[in-house]
Amino acid sequence: MRRQRRGAAPLDRDAENGWEVAQLLGGPTLDGVRLAGFRDRAAVGLDMQVLPRPAVVVVIGLGDDHPLTVESAAGHRPMRSFVGSLSPGPAHIRGEGVTCVEVCLAPPAAHALLGVSPRELDGSVTALDDLWGRQARLLHERLTDATTWQERLALTDAFLTRRAAGAPSVSPEVAAAWDTIVARRGRIRVADLAASFGWSRKRLWSRFTDQIGLTPKRAAMLVRFDHAVRALHAGESAGDVALACGYADQPHLHRDVLALAGCTPGALAGRATSAT
Repeated sequence: MRRQRRGAAPLDRDAENGWEVAQLLGGPTLDGVRLAGFRDRAAVGLDMQVLPRPAVVVVIGLGDDHPLTVESAAGHRPMRSFVGSLSPGPAHIRGEGVTCVEVCLAPPAAHALLGVSPRELDGSVTALDDLWGRQARLLHERLTDATTWQERLALTDAFLTRRAAGAPSVSPEVAAAWDTIVARRGRIRVADLAASFGWSRKRLWSRFTDQIGLTPKRAAMLVRFDHAVRALHAGESAGDVALACGYADQPHLHRDVLALAGCTPGALAGRATSAT
């Protein structure tokens, strides 16, 4: 995993929505990793729909007094820390007095850092203790004992860097395929992508799915959807979003949003899906 270009604001106190948001000075060490700290300083509470996105999200709750509740098809489950897969299925997260560290992993980074293929997490929100065991508990204790955001985020960054050392990496072709899908905002044909590496469509499909956890077509769909969600939340019209994000037409956008978010683009535009 490559070293990422550094540079990030250390702290953003968002008075408008009541959340304190912190970022690591200099940015994370590893490529494909984003770190942030969140504190519900105004006690507004967390009520967040979990949407599919082109990243694996790890949330590490601090302290023991305010566990998060994950509501999914499997029922209600309290989780202090959890991992949200690329396609988590219908799920909702609620909590009061939340303080946490959030780690967003691009799929190539997740392959190395999770200890399992992202494919094994498909369709679920998994308790972090179930995935990392004793290491998750020790990290939680150290983060809870830390007194500043910079210390917490630096501890998390160092933990991830240690996990990455010697961990298996995705193949260069698969990593390049992912980067191309992201750079093109999901607007690329799988056959053209395979041909750019001298691979058959079948070979790319097999290698990419095994290492990233999604088919190339599904990855492109998620990247395109992620851009559409951001544009809808910014107040852009569904027609403009469909055109800008590479959908064939507005009904195409409607079908994808309905399939991935379970609602219409208009309904999605009014929902807050993340503290970031």
